[in-house]
Amino acid sequence: MKNLIIITVVLFGLAQMASGQTMKMNVTTKSKKGGKMNMPMKGKKMSDTAKKATKMNMRIKSDPMKGMKMKDSSMKGMKKDGMKMDMMSNSQSPNLPMTRDGSGTSWLPDASPMYGIMLNSGKWSYMLHGNIALRYTSQDFTSKGNRGANKVDAPNWFMGMAQRKVGENGLLHFNLMMSLDRLTEGGGGYPLLFQTGESWKGQPLIDHQHPHDLFSELSASYAYSFSKKTDLSIYVGYPGEPALGPVAFMHRPSAMSDPDAPISHHWSDATHITFGVATVGFRFYDFKIEASSFTGREPNENRYNFDKPRFDSWSGRLDYNPSANWALQVSHGFIKSPEELHPEENVYRSTASATYSLPFGDEKTFNATALWGLNKIPNQQGNNSALLEGDLRLKKLAIYTRYEFVQKTTEELVLSPVVYGDNTIFPINAVTLGLNYDLLKVGPLNLAVGGQLTYYAADNKLTSLYGKNPMGGEVFLRLYPRLMKMKM
Repeated sequence: MKNLIIITVVLFGLAQMASGQTMKMNVTTKSKKGGKMNMPMKGKKMSDTAKKATKMNMRIKSDPMKGMKMKDSSMKGMKKDGMKMDMMSNSQSPNLPMTRDGSGTSWLPDASPMYGIMLNSGKWSYMLHGNIALRYTSQDFTSKGNRGANKVDAPNWFMGMAQRKVGENGLLHFNLMMSLDRLTEGGGGYPLLFQTGESWKGQPLIDHQHPHDLFSELSASYAYSFSKKTDLSIYVGYPGEPALGPVAFMHRPSAMSDPDAPISHHWSDATHITFGVATVGFRFYDFKIEASSFTGREPNENRYNFDKPRFDSWSGRLDYNPSANWALQVSHGFIKSPEELHPEENVYRSTASATYSLPFGDEKTFNATALWGLNKIPNQQGNNSALLEGDLRLKKLAIYTRYEFVQKTTEELVLSPVVYGDNTIFPINAVTLGLNYDLLKVGPLNLAVGGQLTYYAADNKLTSLYGKNPMGGEVFLRLYPRLMKMKM
């Protein structure tokens, strides 16, 4: 409980600091269909790509502050002349909107909602973001099997970004992401039925989601714009995220309301914390192709240290945003010895995803992601996963759901090969339904109350361990930055 109090004090301090700074605000624009989009303004110039995202009847007046209504209490009392409207751009391109930023170098739709605290100081622009869910979770609360558990905990992460232009065509960007999971979740993580991956005290973690490292991202990137339609970018991280998979689950608008990681996490976006990564990317119009060299080994049990960089793995990714509402990607990579307990096993991972974002009113959005992932160990059958998740935001209320299908093996579930067979594949399904409701505002933050239920359906061979159709549930208080915007 002492750790949770410390985290809360840190968040309140950030909120007070943010309220005393000059803020950059999202501008709400109306679409032809009457919906509104939160899009960044970049001062006098706007790229062709950004224009596509704001083309839906956005009217820019000669005085951009005229007629604007302040929607955020922290902005009250600020004078028009003292407010700076230039926003951060995409981290990998000065010609794209910030709303396209996902995790690492990945892309979201331009129409994605942007939650965060915008700050400005001289030539530098900053953004603060984060999420913490103080909760009680119970996996298999009907006690159908013997692998469930319950816990009071607080999964969390905090992020800061800094950016400035370098010359006429260059852009310098830094990311810092941290998590206090090791304090709030302990070394063994939090209960989550059928979750696998990483280890604790020399034993594989099973039915628990591992905690994230204190330093989850320390990265720098530089982008050079040859024209408004072409950019070259270089990204290095220690740790960082290679060009493999979709936007990591905690940064997807379709998953932000859900405190749990997907049970297919290690089939799609588990490389989002990699100790040593270098990525080169080239954008042409709304396409981007990337190549990465990175460390294949997942973080070790010491969540406070910096693991050895190896640069023994590789990946490639192709992104395409056909419109402001869609972001598509396909990727493939070779991951050398990802699991410390099985150093002899290498993995080839393939992923494909489609992310959709639709603003349709004042703080009303619908976000969805469809995702497929495949892990293939040489000379073994590949294991597939599929995920479909959605989040409907209606001002203070968010209703969300997630469906998952994943194939897990005897080894991953830590089962006896004598009883269950070597490399037997077990199909597992999980359906989650939950909601958040914003109770009050704390500076630039929202405090929400929420809850969710998860229904599991697994192979009948696992009934003796998990029971028939176990269920997980949780209730929580969630603290997160709210959507910063102005209304014309």
